[in-house]
Amino acid sequence: MQEPLMSHQPDRDESPPPVMQTEVNGPGVTLEATVRHLLTAIGEDPGREGLRDTPRRVTAMLAELTAGLGRDPADELSIEFRESYTGVILVRDIPFYSLCEHHLLPFFGSVHVAYHPADGVITGLSKLARVVTSVSRRLQVQERLTRQIAEALRCRLRPQGVFVGVQAEHLCMAMRGVKMNGTTTVTIEATGTLGAEQPRYQSLMAQLAPFGRQGL
Repeated sequence: MQEPLMSHQPDRDESPPPVMQTEVNGPGVTLEATVRHLLTAIGEDPGREGLRDTPRRVTAMLAELTAGLGRDPADELSIEFRESYTGVILVRDIPFYSLCEHHLLPFFGSVHVAYHPADGVITGLSKLARVVTSVSRRLQVQERLTRQIAEALRCRLRPQGVFVGVQAEHLCMAMRGVKMNGTTTVTIEATGTLGAEQPRYQSLMAQLAPFGRQGL
């Protein structure tokens, strides 16, 4: 008999980002100054009204979008419980936004995270969403983002199986280069009892399939 699959929508609660170190390229050279130089280099006037506060805004934005740098996403899973539940736990449609490290343009979409507990060890559902946020708030590529989410679960919870599915739109493809708007990239990391050859993998895919673009 197929074991139950527990499915949840994510908790959107997030912690505020830390303050970014704004000195770059040595003492006295701030990120704000670097942004002003960048504006000048592309032919803009950083002193005009619409751009006067842009260096400050960009500094604050980068602090928020890279708040995961230097953090171990597995630390988000420090809260553990023990339950007699033996099925699979799936949190689907976790929204994320990240920055492509190749062009510093956003890519964004949804993450589906599932794990098959071992010895009854589970974690808070919102902690899975926090792992996604921690991994995505840094310069990334989608393939590594997918793997790092799965590794955080394997490292801390030591489950029997892990499944991570990510689908995203990349603005580096949509607004530059090939200019292919609306394309979606899908990456999957599935191991252990949730690996691609396992029956529970097919059960997960069936759970995700009815949701159109939100499925896989």
